[in-house]
Amino acid sequence: MVSKTDDIPASVPNCNVNTVDVVGETPDRKESSKSPHKDPCGHSVDTVVMNGGGAHNPSEEESKQDGAGDTDGGEDSNEQEVIVIQDTGFTVKIQAPGTEPFDLQVSPQEMVQEIHQVLMDREDTCHRTCFSLQLDSNVLDNFAELKSIEGLQEGSLLKVVEEPYTVREARIHVRHIRDLLKGLDPSDAYNGVDCNSLSFLSVFTDGDLGDSGKRKKKGSQLEQIDCTPPEHILPGSKERPLLPLQPQNKDWKPMQCLKVLTMSGWNPPPGNRKMHGDLMYLYMVTVEERHISITASTRGFYLNQSTTYTFNPKPANPSFLSHSLVELLSQISPAFKKNFTALQKKRVQRHPFERIATPFQVYSWTAPQVDHTMDCVRAEDAYTSRLGYEEHIPGQTRDWNEELQTTRELARKNLPDRLLRERAIFKVHSDFAAAATRGSMAVIDGNVMAINPGEETRMQMFIWNNIFFSLGFDVRDHYRELGGDAAAHAAPTNDLNGVRAYGAVDVEGLYTLGTVVVDYRGYRVTAQSIIPGILEREQEQSVIYGSIDFGKTVVSHGKYLELLERTSRPLKVQRHNVLNEKDESMELCSSVECKGIIGNDGRHYILDLLRTFPPDLNFLPVEGEELSPESVREGFPRQHRHRLACLRQELIEAFVEHRYLLFMKMAALQLMQQKANKESKLATLTENSSPGAAVPALPSTETPDASAESSETSTETLTDANSDAVQTETTSTSDAPQPAATEATTTEAAPKTEPMTETDSSATTTTNASQATPIEDNVVPTVTTNGSLVPFATAIQNGECESPLEGKAEDIIPGLAQAKELAESLAEEDGSGIDPKSREVVLNACKAVGSISNTSFDIRFNPDIFSPGVRFPEDSADDIQKQKQLLKDAGAFMVSCQIPSLVKDCLDHSALPMDGATLTEALHQRGINVRYLGNVLAFVDQTPAKAQLEHFYRIGISELITRCAKHIFKTYLQGVELSALSAAVSHFLNCFLSSFDAVAHLPADELVSRRKNRKRRNRVPGGGDNTAWASLTPSELWKNIVSEAQSYYHFTLHCENADQVVEKYGLQKITLLREISIKAGIQILIKEYNFDSRHKPAFTEEDILNIFPVVKHVNPKASDAFHFFQSGQAKVQQGYLKEGCELINEALNLFNNVYGAMHVEICACLRLLARLNYIMGDHHEALSNQQKAVLMSERVLGVEHPNTIQEYMHLALYCFANGQLSTALKLLYRARYLMLMVCGEDHPEMALLDSNIGLVLHGVMEYDLSLRFLENALAINTKYHGPRSLKVALSHHLVARVYESKAEFRSALQQEKEGYTIYKNQVGEAHEKTKESSEYLKYLTQQAVALQRTMNEIYKNGSNASIMPLKFTAPSMASVLEQLNIINGIIFIPLSQKDLENLKAEVQRRQQLQESGKSVEDLTVDGPLELEDKIPMDVNVD
Repeated sequence: MVSKTDDIPASVPNCNVNTVDVVGETPDRKESSKSPHKDPCGHSVDTVVMNGGGAHNPSEEESKQDGAGDTDGGEDSNEQEVIVIQDTGFTVKIQAPGTEPFDLQVSPQEMVQEIHQVLMDREDTCHRTCFSLQLDSNVLDNFAELKSIEGLQEGSLLKVVEEPYTVREARIHVRHIRDLLKGLDPSDAYNGVDCNSLSFLSVFTDGDLGDSGKRKKKGSQLEQIDCTPPEHILPGSKERPLLPLQPQNKDWKPMQCLKVLTMSGWNPPPGNRKMHGDLMYLYMVTVEERHISITASTRGFYLNQSTTYTFNPKPANPSFLSHSLVELLSQISPAFKKNFTALQKKRVQRHPFERIATPFQVYSWTAPQVDHTMDCVRAEDAYTSRLGYEEHIPGQTRDWNEELQTTRELARKNLPDRLLRERAIFKVHSDFAAAATRGSMAVIDGNVMAINPGEETRMQMFIWNNIFFSLGFDVRDHYRELGGDAAAHAAPTNDLNGVRAYGAVDVEGLYTLGTVVVDYRGYRVTAQSIIPGILEREQEQSVIYGSIDFGKTVVSHGKYLELLERTSRPLKVQRHNVLNEKDESMELCSSVECKGIIGNDGRHYILDLLRTFPPDLNFLPVEGEELSPESVREGFPRQHRHRLACLRQELIEAFVEHRYLLFMKMAALQLMQQKANKESKLATLTENSSPGAAVPALPSTETPDASAESSETSTETLTDANSDAVQTETTSTSDAPQPAATEATTTEAAPKTEPMTETDSSATTTTNASQATPIEDNVVPTVTTNGSLVPFATAIQNGECESPLEGKAEDIIPGLAQAKELAESLAEEDGSGIDPKSREVVLNACKAVGSISNTSFDIRFNPDIFSPGVRFPEDSADDIQKQKQLLKDAGAFMVSCQIPSLVKDCLDHSALPMDGATLTEALHQRGINVRYLGNVLAFVDQTPAKAQLEHFYRIGISELITRCAKHIFKTYLQGVELSALSAAVSHFLNCFLSSFDAVAHLPADELVSRRKNRKRRNRVPGGGDNTAWASLTPSELWKNIVSEAQSYYHFTLHCENADQVVEKYGLQKITLLREISIKAGIQILIKEYNFDSRHKPAFTEEDILNIFPVVKHVNPKASDAFHFFQSGQAKVQQGYLKEGCELINEALNLFNNVYGAMHVEICACLRLLARLNYIMGDHHEALSNQQKAVLMSERVLGVEHPNTIQEYMHLALYCFANGQLSTALKLLYRARYLMLMVCGEDHPEMALLDSNIGLVLHGVMEYDLSLRFLENALAINTKYHGPRSLKVALSHHLVARVYESKAEFRSALQQEKEGYTIYKNQVGEAHEKTKESSEYLKYLTQQAVALQRTMNEIYKNGSNASIMPLKFTAPSMASVLEQLNIINGIIFIPLSQKDLENLKAEVQRRQQLQESGKSVEDLTVDGPLELEDKIPMDVNVD
């Protein structure tokens, strides 16, 4: 174990600065090590590859323009900044009435209000809400930071002083008491309200892991474990029950404290009572059935003499006047006192992460039948337009636009400022998303009055709570030329992507609208914040930039051009001219639809960003335009539903990156050519040795022009040998940073990767499309070195082109370094002072890759190309031609590079989608739109290794089917009136999944007389005949699904009903049900459904519990935290574990600061921290961090999200390492159940899970069970990794070990021989693995011989045989753990003392080198010991 090196700074403790406002327990905030980090943000370009290859620090002036002046500022600024954040905490004493004084740890950054929150959460003070904190009799201001309070220091005494109530305070008090009474009730999580969500981890760990681990004695554990899993979890089981998805938590059995707590009908108090201090009246029924009336007055709460029918506000005798309701009720009702105390004990014992609200609402697609209880607060909330706690905000309704824009304007000079700013932006965004979702539902449910009530329903617009709502229909034929309603449905999501992109670039002075897109009950609603003054003006007057009619009339504006110019490089948008209706040329720096409006607040807003990214020509047939051969081969261009199909930002990034490498390579080759020409005057060189000789023209991405100017010199091109040649993509797991991408960062030209839009949460390392740069090596001209001709070709193995990103680019392409220098100097000096030949080199390379500048690499797209109605001036014809070519190339790049690279990643298991969501994420990361799903599946179908991609194909088919079903369901729902909704949804699900030939049962009328006036009742937008839905039949639905798959995805499905799908494609009905429910927002009753019954339908209307909205919104990022996180990852990959750990701890701090305690990115951070803790030997800390990661994943992503499954597996490993075997098994069984449900048994990840289960069972001596799991893992590994893979060899070894323990030596020998053969063939006889295996074989043979001898002895001599005792070894926990570590990709390498000394020397040498400014990469490899080889590393075996 190497963590003994002294010279690495001590790790930074986890000072979660901000968890205190939500968490009862204050995290320990120790003083952090003040040693300035070396290179805190990995700014020395070589050490960290940001977002893959994009650590491209923008050139200085650019970063200042972007207003991100200091984001990538020098290292010095960061060292101080880091320290600022970690001001040390101190302890204060708190004295509350009626309790002993207690200590509380606080940090100087906290506000006084955060102490209030802690007190309202603590068990002994939770019933107080209306109090002030006083220091030496001075009341503290709620919004003051602690460090600004005079006299507040270590050990100060703060007194809690009860304050008089106001109506507002009394309501807050009642609301808080209601929340405390509901503390353990999961109904809010099932109903998807108030950002509550489910978590089941505590069911499997019996409470908090940390404590239980210490209590149990290790010795006594073995006897008491019951290891038998339920039947349905065993390998090969076909049943997939739904009930275990939500196990019953024993804490949730309600403890009743009160029967009824509600507002009294006597409210509000009449005038004369107001003057006695009455604020409001409450009515309650205690558990003892006592009916009481209570007055809330300025002095507190007391009993009055009113009854249900007579009003008598006089205090009862005794009146029990108390400052808090809890104190009052405890005096009146003994049951309340007892149960309330027990309830609070339980509430406080739960892990804080089970209680904290999530930033965005997570909905559950299944729920039990929850009793509907009486709840005054809920009832009140339902009918106010306010959202929950908005009583706190002066001015009542929130001005969303003002809040969203003001937070953007906050200072961002230094780290504390940026944290404050990002925290404010994030908070407002999550509040806005919640408000917009609630408003959209109200609009569709008919609770909001339209602002144009006279028009037909689909054209109506709404304003609610300062948010503007519009429906996704083509109003006034606005989108007629672009595809009508289909375009109007796609435009909002495109617009949202535009808002996301401009938000990420974050240019000062340019504003976008808060935008949320909500799909609910078949309608798409766009919710936007309102530009001040826009409702008073006509659109024509207010638009001063862009076009309101898709390019017929166009206006431009200097200020907008200046602002948009700053976004043009990061977003790759080209400045261009278009003609307006008077044929005048107008300059734009965005698409024409992008409108600029100056609001009454003087801010420059841009809206309608639906064409921020260029069009996707593969789905946009244009008369007279021929696509590149790669696209044509795949059957493009194809007709799409609408003409708004755009390329994704990730694709643009990857394409530009790819072109950049091409550009560098070409320049390097030409420089080599020149050098060769200078050096040798040999006759071998042919006449045209001009510098341009080796530049092939590049008409398209793949096929070099045949007339590639080179003479008789045969230019060796690597042709696409077999269609399945899959270009390599570098994944960020390679230990060395990739120099090709990183060193190029200094050139002004280098593409600057924007902050990632989506984090790949499934891999520990965050990869991004920009780094997945498959390189087409087909364009390889010949290099002449010293006159002899060397065909330049990189080695091709198994049809993969090795990408120059791997290893050292300099070794592969001579002259690359010079090319870089040249590109840099050109960029710096406008090219003066550089010899014309070199300039020509760059010019040629620029031309070849389609750069818009001739002196540096710069690719940008014109988003208006091929927009109907947009005309370009004559003089830009050449430019337009270039742009068209660039778009065709990008389309070809998608088909020939990105899709194959995705499939290759799935083949080598660096991408492992498990369900629809993770598949979509994998596509999006590589810039592939989901509309290409049919193509991706067709590509997989033609891959020779199709068998190894079966899991991927199956998930793809299921995604395609459920998406088609969702499209049909959307229009199906629009024709259903509200009273028939549950019947219609259950009928649709029956047609989709049930084997029963479903006949719809029109719901029996609950209200018979309704028939007559039914037509009048509910004008559903676009509603026609309201019972048309009932005529749908299963065969008709499946016909529609098949034709939808053909027309939308161009994929042919062969099936007529659900049963055929299951049979032909190996899908599971339960998985299809999960996918369609999540996509369409359906919540169903959790029970066992019989899909295969031919006699009755699977679903009845009682099974449909709810319809939820599906919400898309912007996710603001914590940029500084993210940089720390990435630098930490890079350090870990280089083997600097301690430093990596510090950086990641720091990132965790900053994440907590911005996002609060719950967020996907914090989850990734905790997972990595836990892994590092584990590798560095701190098992207990690993357990605690991983427990948080699991809870967070359940809460933020969902209880059965693939990431949650992964988190469960990691947690099980750490539990095992901590000696908690039964818990480890429970967790693994849970993970297996979830995986069976999400993707079925046949998935490569299942092999890992089963190996884990098998090993743990082996450890507890359940050999037969263990074998079932390990043999299943072996079968799956053999299928997906091929029979010769090292993973399979390991699987054989694990199975052999179990057979050995069972004393079945013959079987053990057979298994180990298989493993030995694989090792021998793959790594050779000298390799230690092969030697180990051969040793083990010898041992097994001896054991087998000994056993045979003993048996013979027994046969011969009967009972008086002298028997040698045989060694039957129960495996030691240590050996099981070692195997567990290996299969989970963690390898510990034992080191000798000498190694340690070498290691220390090596580390010191590296540090000196780093200080002297050299990059670690330049080290020679002849050192006595390479650091990476000798350190516990994260690797994946194979």
